[in-house]
Amino acid sequence: MTRVAAIDCGTNSIRLLVADVVRDQGGARLTDLTRQMRIVRLGRGVDRTGVLEGAAIERAVEATVEYQRMIEALGASRVRFVATSATRDAANSDEFTREIRRVIGVDPEVVPGTEEASLSFSGAVCGLGGSVDAPMLVVDIGGGSTELVLGDARVEQAVSVNMGAVRVTEKFLSGVDPAGGVPPQDEARVVAWVDEQLDVAEKSVDLGRVRTLVGVAGTVTTLTAQALGLTSYQPERIHGAALSEEEIGAAVRFMVDQPVALKAALGFMPEGREDVIAGGALIWSRIVRRVLARAEQAGRPIARVRTSEHDILDGIALAMA
Repeated sequence: MTRVAAIDCGTNSIRLLVADVVRDQGGARLTDLTRQMRIVRLGRGVDRTGVLEGAAIERAVEATVEYQRMIEALGASRVRFVATSATRDAANSDEFTREIRRVIGVDPEVVPGTEEASLSFSGAVCGLGGSVDAPMLVVDIGGGSTELVLGDARVEQAVSVNMGAVRVTEKFLSGVDPAGGVPPQDEARVVAWVDEQLDVAEKSVDLGRVRTLVGVAGTVTTLTAQALGLTSYQPERIHGAALSEEEIGAAVRFMVDQPVALKAALGFMPEGREDVIAGGALIWSRIVRRVLARAEQAGRPIARVRTSEHDILDGIALAMA
């Protein structure tokens, strides 16, 4: 048994998993000791300026200091810090990684999109076990990028696309009145742009082969909580949930149409996600629509879409075993 600490630093949030990795005949499995998330919006403005803001770096470093205390208290023997989209895109990423190294004592890894996709896939597959038909498409919608990964026990095709909840919000929705929903003209601009990105993604991933569609990470889990009618965040109900396109569509419409204050008041909404969930929801809705259409055209319709609570964070932990 190995006790590991995995940190996933994305565009919107920084997350920690400390877990024991146990190997048996069925392979490696994780026993969680703690899962933590802090929304620090590291990637605020990166799409426009190309650099990480000083205040954003400070927020991420403060969260890492807190995580380091937890790691030491729980006695993890291995630590891995993975940074993704925002850090990849920023010209001053060295400044950020230098501060993280000082705090946590390991070199932060700024991984390429392909590795991010692979880690997301391995984490999701581990969490779902043998309960899904293959090949499966794992979709990880982050703040700055979205990974689409097709495979069975291993990755067969993958692509990382520079579209995420924060990036879409800053590109198209930053001027929207938070007291109202997203205006139809702004929604139409997002939809057109997301569809263009998916046109490119389809050159790398054959969506017609998908037998099971699995969504992971905060946008999808938040939408799933809304679709299930939850009043608080309940990962045990969210994990493995199977939703119809209509159920997903209703949850998306709520997040797009309702004011930010109402979304912030939801018991399952993490503080700091309420203002970007509409952008993430529109990304997920276009992916679901396209994948289900391709499956229908291939003669293998997909009735329900799965949600997994396990993602890149689990993949990082498993890779340390």
